[in-house]
Amino acid sequence: MDSNSVSPMPELAPIAEFDKSPPSPPNEEVPMDDLPPPPATISQAEGKKLKVQRSRSYDSEEHERGACEWCEYALVITLATILLIGVSALTIFWTFFYREGYGWADDIPEKQFNLHPTLMIAGFITFSGFSVLLYRICRCFRRIYVKLLHAIFHALAFPCIVIGFLAVLDFHNKKGINNFYSLHSWIGFVAMGLFGLQYAVGFFSFLLLLICNKGTANFRASLVPIHAAFGVLTFVLGVCACLTGLTEKALFTLGADRYSGLPDEGVIINAIGVAIIAILAVVMYILSRNKFRADARDMRASVDL
Repeated sequence: MDSNSVSPMPELAPIAEFDKSPPSPPNEEVPMDDLPPPPATISQAEGKKLKVQRSRSYDSEEHERGACEWCEYALVITLATILLIGVSALTIFWTFFYREGYGWADDIPEKQFNLHPTLMIAGFITFSGFSVLLYRICRCFRRIYVKLLHAIFHALAFPCIVIGFLAVLDFHNKKGINNFYSLHSWIGFVAMGLFGLQYAVGFFSFLLLLICNKGTANFRASLVPIHAAFGVLTFVLGVCACLTGLTEKALFTLGADRYSGLPDEGVIINAIGVAIIAILAVVMYILSRNKFRADARDMRASVDL
């Protein structure tokens, strides 16, 4: 074969013919009725109106909650006030109607003893109870005024506790009865010691407030939780001392046999005890409700205790 000759091209495969099938029909259009409706457009005026309605609904809910809280607050504070005053009034009624009143004479030592339950209930329960609740009752007062009222109620409770203690101590000495032998006397002695310590700490803090307010703010603020905790503990111990003392008085005066028959005087003594327990329950409930505490902005003096 000649080297200059060109080799023939290979045969190509036949070109496939185009698909001659008829074209598919176009997709059917979806009717407009089956389509979802377009989003509704809200005008600017309607949008403002809707916002106002929502804000009013929120305000009404907050107002409703605030009204319920104020009703609860007024109810429990009123109940606590009635119980605190009523328990002392009931004790005075019991003393005059069944125990022949009060006195401090050598010939009638029993009348001298009558000062003990009356003054101890007044000091440990009534005045101390109001002193504990003042920071919940006087929510709209300036802080300095609340502290002053707190000190006044403590000052009223202090002589009641001291005179009540001296009355029973002198009565025991006149009758030849041993002192500090019962559980009631032990609890009462601890309660009196804590009360005196609380009074001293509170007076010292208030004195620092008058002398140097801003300079001692941090120190006085650190005393607040300690003072509050021991104040509640003192109040609880005072309640325990009063309850055990009422039980002793009922057993020693009426006797176990007569007291078990539930005479009229026994009913009065039990009513005083139940009132004291109710006071403890209401006071602890009020103290546990943080919503009853005054706002720091409402107290108008954040540096005060």
